[in-house]
Amino acid sequence: MKVQVQQLEKAIPFIQECYTELGKSQAQIDTRVAEITQAIHYKGTYEHTVEELVHGAKMAWRNSNRCIGRLFWESLRVHDARHIETEEAAADALFRHIEEATNGGKIRPVITIFPPSRAGKSVVQIKNEQLIRYAGYETEHGIVGDSVSVAFTKACQALGWQGAGTHFDVLPLMLQVGERAPRLFEIPRALIMEVAIRHPELPAFAELNLQWYAVPMVANMYLEIGGVMYPAAPFNGWYMGTEIGARNFADEARYDMLPRVASIMGLDTRRESTLWRDKALVELNVAVLHSYGQQGVAIVDHHTAAKQFNRFEDKEEKSERDVTGDWTWLIPPMSPATTHIFHQHYTNEVKLPNFFYHSRKY
Repeated sequence: MKVQVQQLEKAIPFIQECYTELGKSQAQIDTRVAEITQAIHYKGTYEHTVEELVHGAKMAWRNSNRCIGRLFWESLRVHDARHIETEEAAADALFRHIEEATNGGKIRPVITIFPPSRAGKSVVQIKNEQLIRYAGYETEHGIVGDSVSVAFTKACQALGWQGAGTHFDVLPLMLQVGERAPRLFEIPRALIMEVAIRHPELPAFAELNLQWYAVPMVANMYLEIGGVMYPAAPFNGWYMGTEIGARNFADEARYDMLPRVASIMGLDTRRESTLWRDKALVELNVAVLHSYGQQGVAIVDHHTAAKQFNRFEDKEEKSERDVTGDWTWLIPPMSPATTHIFHQHYTNEVKLPNFFYHSRKY
């Protein structure tokens, strides 16, 4: 009974907000609230209509405090995969997601929503942190590949997967339905778009042999809409350049490329006061933006992204909605003080619908 009351307490305000935004009448709102109340009373839960699911997912993006790209929340493509009950069907749905999101480089925001939790158990689970991500291997010479993926790579190997052992091996999908054992599905190579990183003025960048995948498709979060939990709801936007150039490639705990970039640039790394890290960081980010642009893959620089977020703030103000945000995530990891976000204050209040991280277990 307590769970039912809690769900109803979330369902009613969601319906009121969702239906108001969709231009529905108070009578329609009252009718739908009555239907949901009855369903929760007799069945213990309720089902969203397709319209509620679609708009609820868009609202969740709009409410994502860590996301700088929320200006485009209304453009999200929502795929209803609530009917899927097998690993094979789930894999096929994810392959379609990857293909549609990638779109030959003209990236499209997409979310695929699998069945909601039933009696607290997940129907479909995606074990990957992102649909496409590189493996990480522990070797006697250190980590080969992406160090953030070491644990998941071991879990895949335990299920029989063996990568080539390079720095950029794409991991398989690990899917689980109910209490059945997890299964692996290789992503078809034709669906994986990758970008070779080159610098417009420094040919030696090619010696680094860097590359990255085109689309960041987040899979380790669950979606909550009106008290209903969707444990598998992978979604994507497109990359902001600093996510790759200032974090994935630059972090010491990831690919740690700044010393190598500094070396090919001939920078003096003996003293921090030469600001060699900063110089290398800028050129690494220049290379990322240049390479994605040259290969026709959508990406945004952090200055443009900040201006887009400013437009989002203006639009939300006109819609009489407060903009919440996690400042520590909204500021870009390079030159944050050059953006208006650095000088703003945001309330990190969590609004619903929204996305939340899983406590991941492989």
